[in-house]
Amino acid sequence: MAALLLSAASAAVQAHGIWFAQRSGDLALIYGEGGDDLDAGKRLPLVTAMAGYDAAGRPVRTALEAAGKLALADLREQPAVVAAVLDNGIWTKSADGQWFKKPRHEVPGAQASGHNFKYAVHLRAPLAQPLAVLPGHTLQIVPVDAALPPMLGQPLRLRVLYRGKPAAGVPVLVDFVNDPDGQPVVTAADGTATIPVRNQGLNVIAAKLDAPADDPAATDKVEHLATLSFRLAHAPE
Repeated sequence: MAALLLSAASAAVQAHGIWFAQRSGDLALIYGEGGDDLDAGKRLPLVTAMAGYDAAGRPVRTALEAAGKLALADLREQPAVVAAVLDNGIWTKSADGQWFKKPRHEVPGAQASGHNFKYAVHLRAPLAQPLAVLPGHTLQIVPVDAALPPMLGQPLRLRVLYRGKPAAGVPVLVDFVNDPDGQPVVTAADGTATIPVRNQGLNVIAAKLDAPADDPAATDKVEHLATLSFRLAHAPE
């Protein structure tokens, strides 16, 4: 555990992730990093879980549907929360700097290797109670309070959970989309971090944690990258 936390504290949040954002009036699952918005439609087979919940935390039906390069969420049951998990598999960097979707022992002169998991939680409506631990989300960012701040610049207290428990020393990036190289805030001993709300619009917060590999011959680490996204309404004039 000590090694895991040291790895988390020293790692920058610099990797592709998933999050939810509006696209032409629909809610889409985005795969990318910063300004990169890549083909999510072709990555739908990598999505291992998609779930929706009402304001009280009860499951409601939802799904992801391909629409060209987009992956759109089914919102007919009006979920207050939507959440997805994507297993991006093992990627290994070769001696010449190329990345291959193969385990370490299959890439001659391998320099680095990781099994990459992506998690996304999106808050669509006010919650009746604080967000619970979600099934399948090994790493999760949870607002401490049920209500989100209504204005940019206001403080937002978060807790990062690893396997449902508070995780210390995890870097949290305030704005994964607009400032992916920004200085992260590191979680305290109780897994909490307080950040300013960055945008009066879409906010995408990210956390990254590297865990030891189950099979060191196949990969060096298991990388978990989680996002929490929500939209604030425009400020009244």
